[in-house]
Amino acid sequence: MRFGIIQERKNPPDRRVVLAPEACQKVLATYPKAEIIVEPSPIRVFADKEYQEAGIQVASKMEDCDVLLGVKEVPIANLIPNKKYFFFSHTIKKQPYNRKLLQAILEKNIEMYDHEVITNEKGMRLVAFGRYAGIVGAYNGFRAYGLKHGLYTMPKAAELADRQSLIAELQKIPLPNIKILLTGKGRVGNGAREMLLGMNMREVAVEEYLDGDFEEPVFCQIDVLDYNQRKDGTSGIETDFFKNPQEYKSNFFRFAKVTDFFIAGHFFGDGAPFLFTREDAKHPKFRINTVADISCDIDGPVACTLKASTIADPIYGYDPQSESETDYKGDKAIAVMAVDNLPAELPRDASGGFGEAFVAHVIPAFFNDDKDGILERARMTANGKLTPRYAYLQDFVDGKE
Repeated sequence: MRFGIIQERKNPPDRRVVLAPEACQKVLATYPKAEIIVEPSPIRVFADKEYQEAGIQVASKMEDCDVLLGVKEVPIANLIPNKKYFFFSHTIKKQPYNRKLLQAILEKNIEMYDHEVITNEKGMRLVAFGRYAGIVGAYNGFRAYGLKHGLYTMPKAAELADRQSLIAELQKIPLPNIKILLTGKGRVGNGAREMLLGMNMREVAVEEYLDGDFEEPVFCQIDVLDYNQRKDGTSGIETDFFKNPQEYKSNFFRFAKVTDFFIAGHFFGDGAPFLFTREDAKHPKFRINTVADISCDIDGPVACTLKASTIADPIYGYDPQSESETDYKGDKAIAVMAVDNLPAELPRDASGGFGEAFVAHVIPAFFNDDKDGILERARMTANGKLTPRYAYLQDFVDGKE
């Protein structure tokens, strides 16, 4: 089995890679029948020379490979017909901007495996960059808070080497006794929590956060049942919330009244209540003035997220009264950091973590007849058609929705 690590060609450039040199070495040492060829790249965070020094072949021979591994969408012009591809296709939610990409994948008889749907039998994702989105998102949020209030300046995350460098910068900043709210307890939320704990910030429980006054900055990490409640007044349970989100309503506003800085690291499912609406943000008791929206659902559960921002220009302002973009430093503006490709700012660490999971969960499936169904669940297309699991995308492919 010959694996090819493709050059990332999407713009803006992404320096991440599925397998770092060390991960490649582990694959070759574990599976004698495996081969790896790395396509030369001028932008990859690991230089061609680093792969060569690790004993990995670097050559423009992707046509000779059986399985091609990438991170971001492959431009249509660069798709090689009749190959197996792994990358984030951003098509499973019928994203209209990638309709032509999915059509081309089918036309070129490509067997497509999407990283986003590599799961275990219980549906839990096995490979993801979420932890690093949380790590960088929290850092960027504190940077936005300092710039908005003129308290301090910090280098951009992309200018720093690794996670520990980010923590070192965060430990330097002079914070007032603000309250910081973090939603989500998955990979993203817990990645952000790592940074808060790395700053030696005090974590407090929900009731203490809502009712207490502090002489130091504190944070509270909350999950779905902390900011949602059943409409009928009965006690909810997490499984019921995910099964019947329409039976719930948000009670996030109780947090918005006491929070200065909000880090959104939650997963937002279809049909779930918005955390706060544009009307909520207009309320005189709405206190949040800085939002790091790592989840970045546009015009959705976090009302001030009007658009995704970019690594080059990561912060914009939201005017609650006009519901429009404004200068984020304005007194009544909410500063919003909503970069939608945060792990790309920490490419070496993010690639290392992703590759470890890929080697542990995905590579074995190629050599054990996919005994756990890892490949089968992630295979979106085969023989020029959508697989049964992804047949719901047919109308999307046909341009009917």
